[in-house]
Amino acid sequence: MNEKIAEVTGLTKDYTMGEVTVNALRGVDFELYAGEFVVVLGPSGSGKSTILNIIGGIDRATSGSVIVNGTDIANAKEREFSKYRRSAVGFVFQFYNLIPNLTAFENIVLAAELSSDPIPPQELLEAIGLADRGGSFPTQLSGGQQQRIAIARAITKNPSLLLCDEPTGALDHTTGIQVLRLLKDFNEKYKKTVVIITHNAEIGKMGNRVFHIKDGLIDKIDIIENPISPEDISW
Repeated sequence: MNEKIAEVTGLTKDYTMGEVTVNALRGVDFELYAGEFVVVLGPSGSGKSTILNIIGGIDRATSGSVIVNGTDIANAKEREFSKYRRSAVGFVFQFYNLIPNLTAFENIVLAAELSSDPIPPQELLEAIGLADRGGSFPTQLSGGQQQRIAIARAITKNPSLLLCDEPTGALDHTTGIQVLRLLKDFNEKYKKTVVIITHNAEIGKMGNRVFHIKDGLIDKIDIIENPISPEDISW
């Protein structure tokens, strides 16, 4: 097993809506290791997005610890929490979230400027096959092209963790496979940890481990001895 880069212990998250409290996470424990590809599976409302948001620094836990590279971000002060979110983690969302008045290249550059050791934006534009579209605005790109730019934007920060929230959810099968290939290439080339959350069980076949989330808990963890290639996935 590779070096441990994250350890989550006793993670809970409660949301209060009026007089009702929803227990989104009810005591989650897991570890992440350098260079692994993890798929988090579960239905809508199971808590998988909440887990990703907390380890990504987008949301705060109600209780528990989230230690990433030696720092407990769940209990970090705001300044340290913000620094972690800006530089140590990359996020890929289902709906791209590109800045519409910036070109594809400028969207990547903006993220690169947050990192002390970025991967060059031009290198990534070439890696995702869009070197000739760097000057295009998001509205001039297809959904698949926008998602590839969004992935390059997340990767350029050279994060130790790349977190992906339903990255193929808005894409057709062919484009989705292209996106999964990019994520796998990043995982293998740069030896960085990639975590994908999805409701699509087929995607789990390409992971090193699969976390099954149910009712705010990890129901089980599968270890995949022989992960398949993204190109062999069908849904």
